[in-house]
Amino acid sequence: MKRRILVVIGTRPEAVKLAPVVRELRQADWADCRVLVTAQHRELLDRTLAFFGVEPDLDLDLMRPAQSPVDFTARCLAAVDPVLAAERPDLVVVEGDTTTVFAAALGAFYRRVPVAHVEAGLRTGDRGQPFPEEANRRLVAQLADLHFAPTAAARDNLLREGIATRGVHVVGNTGIDALQWAVARVDAGAFRPPPGRRRLLVTAHRRENLGAPLGGICAAIARLAARPDVDVLWPLHPNPEVRANVDRRLRGAANVHLRGPLDYPDMVAAMLASHVLLTDSGGVQEEGPALGKPVLVLRDDTERPEGVAAGVAQLVGTDPGRIVAAASRLLDDPGAHAAMARVVHPYGVGGSAAAIAAVLRAADLGGRSG
Repeated sequence: MKRRILVVIGTRPEAVKLAPVVRELRQADWADCRVLVTAQHRELLDRTLAFFGVEPDLDLDLMRPAQSPVDFTARCLAAVDPVLAAERPDLVVVEGDTTTVFAAALGAFYRRVPVAHVEAGLRTGDRGQPFPEEANRRLVAQLADLHFAPTAAARDNLLREGIATRGVHVVGNTGIDALQWAVARVDAGAFRPPPGRRRLLVTAHRRENLGAPLGGICAAIARLAARPDVDVLWPLHPNPEVRANVDRRLRGAANVHLRGPLDYPDMVAAMLASHVLLTDSGGVQEEGPALGKPVLVLRDDTERPEGVAAGVAQLVGTDPGRIVAAASRLLDDPGAHAAMARVVHPYGVGGSAAAIAAVLRAADLGGRSG
C-alpha cells in the first residue's frame, strides 16, 4: 500500500524548499504525495510552484490584506482540520518556521497524524529573534515525529531540547537542491549592473527590523549608493510597512533601484550578478555561500551560524556605521572580498530531497501504512 503523504506549503520559502521533496515523492512508486497550499503568501507562492512544476492538489486561499499572526493562525488551523479529516494522510510534511508550519503541525497533532519537519533544529537562542519564527520552530519540534536537520549543529540543538535521537536525521538543506536546479535554468544578464559599477543586492523584511532598525539599513544604503562604483538593487517585500518605510527614505535616490518582489528564478539570477548580498533573510544566508557571494547579515544574531563560522557571512546588524564599514571593506579590499567570495557548502551539497524520501519510506509510522 502506498504511503499517503500530505505536504503543506504556505509561503515562497516553503515552496522553494519543499518543491524538491514533492518532485522526489511524486516520482516514487511507494508514495501517494498530495500538496496542500494555505496561500499565506499568494502571488509569490503560485509563481514559485509553477517554476518548479509543482501543481497543488488543494488550495485553502487564506491570505488576507494586513493579516496578523493571530488571525492567520486561527483561520489556518480551522481550515486545515477538515482537510486532514477528508484526506486521512499517513504523514504530514512541513518546512521551516512560518505560521502555516505551526498551524499545520498542530492540526496534524490534534488528528494524531505523524509530522515530518524539514529544516528542523535552527535556533538563535532568543525566542523573540526572529519573531515569531523562533517560537514557531521550537513549538513544531515538540509536535513533530521526524526532524530533518540541515546540519550537525541543528541536530545538536534538537537533542539539547530533549528530542529523541531516533527521530532526528541530518540531511542537508533542500534549498540547495532547489538552488542547483534553478541555476541551470536562469540567466543573470538582465541583472548585471551598469559598466563600472558593482551590484549590492539588498533584502530586508524581518518584523524585528521594522521601524528604527529598517531606517538604519536605509541610511547605510544611501551612503553606499553615493559611491561612484556602486549600484543597489532592493526588491521590496510585500509587507506594506516595509515598502512605505523604504520608499519614504530611498525612493528617487541615485543608483538605488527599488522594485517589487522578485520571482525565485529572478532572485537567483540577481544573486549571481551581485558583488555583495545584504540581507536579513534566512534563505539568502544559505544561498549566498553556495554561489560564492559574500553575505552581510542585517541582524544581530542568526539561526544559521554555519556561514559565519565558515567566514562567508558576517553579522553586521542594523547600525549604519557597521553596515557601511563592512560593505566598504568588501568593495575596497579585493583580498577581503575574495576571502568571503568562496563557494562553500555549510548547508549541504544537494541530494537532500532524496535523503528525506528515503527516511520517509523506511519510517515506522505506527502501523498506519507502508
